[in-house]
Amino acid sequence: MEWETVIGLEVHAQLMTWSKAFSGAATKYGAEPNTQACAVDIALPGVLPVFNKEAARMAVKFGLAIGAQINHRSVFARKNYFYPDLPKGYQISQYELPIVAQGRIAIDVDGVEKIIGITRAHLEEDAGKSLHEDFRGMTGIDLNRAGTPLLEIVSEPDMRSAKEAVAYLKKVHELVRYLEICDGNMQEGSFRCDANVSVRPRGQAKFGTRAELKNINSFRFVEKAIEFEIERQIDLIEGGGKVVQETRLYDSDKNVTRPMRSKEEAMDYRYFPDPDLPPLTITEDFVREVRATLPELPQAKRARFMQDYGLNAYDAGVLTSSREMADYYEQAVRESRADPKIAANWVAGELSAFLNRDNKDIAASPVSAVMLAQLLQRLADNTISGKIAKEVFEAMWNGDGDADAVIARKGLKQITDSGAIETAIDAIIAKNPRQLEQYRAGKETLFGYFVGQVMKATQGKANPQQVNELLRKKLGS
Repeated sequence: MEWETVIGLEVHAQLMTWSKAFSGAATKYGAEPNTQACAVDIALPGVLPVFNKEAARMAVKFGLAIGAQINHRSVFARKNYFYPDLPKGYQISQYELPIVAQGRIAIDVDGVEKIIGITRAHLEEDAGKSLHEDFRGMTGIDLNRAGTPLLEIVSEPDMRSAKEAVAYLKKVHELVRYLEICDGNMQEGSFRCDANVSVRPRGQAKFGTRAELKNINSFRFVEKAIEFEIERQIDLIEGGGKVVQETRLYDSDKNVTRPMRSKEEAMDYRYFPDPDLPPLTITEDFVREVRATLPELPQAKRARFMQDYGLNAYDAGVLTSSREMADYYEQAVRESRADPKIAANWVAGELSAFLNRDNKDIAASPVSAVMLAQLLQRLADNTISGKIAKEVFEAMWNGDGDADAVIARKGLKQITDSGAIETAIDAIIAKNPRQLEQYRAGKETLFGYFVGQVMKATQGKANPQQVNELLRKKLGS
């Protein structure tokens, strides 16, 4: 039987507010356990929540970016369940009336565009964290994260492969970072994903029974977890069994999913409007105010880079993969007045390779956009060759100063004096009579040998273009 996969994702994006969703406690990551949990967060008797307006601003910003409906009236609800890291015994969330509804995001998989619907994006508070590793036979509870504002982004079940799911997740990740509403740090848990996966016979309209894969924190693991789950469900059904609706955890070490608990339905959470919080009212003036703060979005920026800088779709995609990368590139082009394509090659090539090698974000790059611009200027004015430029870049990366300082200190200035280059060529020709005879007899591949010898003799400093031109004249070719 031929099977079709159905996937929907629930993304939890931690909003970059200074304080929590319903209290004034700090949200900074990495504090000592239980030092950022106030009376409201730990649910002491008599305390009342007060909603953080900045969280609403960020939710509206996201909604506008995906062309969604902004609900002018939304309601906070109590989602009841009982875990040690949930002090109140319920989570403040939104259920029937979310702040954002009915949006869409375009993805591209193998050159084919597909629209993924977004059912809703609602505000809620995070729970605390259970710590199992450091307590033998016990569990520790850290409530620093309790009450941290989240935007839960729920997609339609529109994805049909793990590859599509990863493409969608990367688009959401890119967008929340562009909007500066979430830092997207998956290792710290500020951007995490639950995947709902089911299979059905191809052509069947009814959905199969789904399993929810919980809290996956990397793009690679999302793809591997979904692929495993698809195979598991197909094997189970074809073997005569039935898929059980449940929550499962992905074990990245063994590349398997394991049962965690039976999957709750909405009725199990006993949602009801929170009596301590009035409905959230969003005015049209507030929406207009937020709309005015929207940055140029990734898709529009990619199109502009292709039109204004003459870049191909791939390079434009790499350079706009983050707002910081795009800003870096544009500053380098502006400061250097270099050919935009050459600048793109350096940012997407050498710079990105060093960032990946050292696991650095572009904001932490030792080579600033201004420093790269100076290097590009020295390439353009023939002070250095392309090969030497790579040596200069590495020295700059290692903290040896800007391009001019490195070139001067290491004596890397390119030789452009035709007379000096001719002298070097004459010396090489004189030293290699046999190769000269073979070249003139028709072995043209030896031209590269002569070029290499000249560059070696000049320690790579001779202008390669001049070397080629003068050598051809000397060799009579």
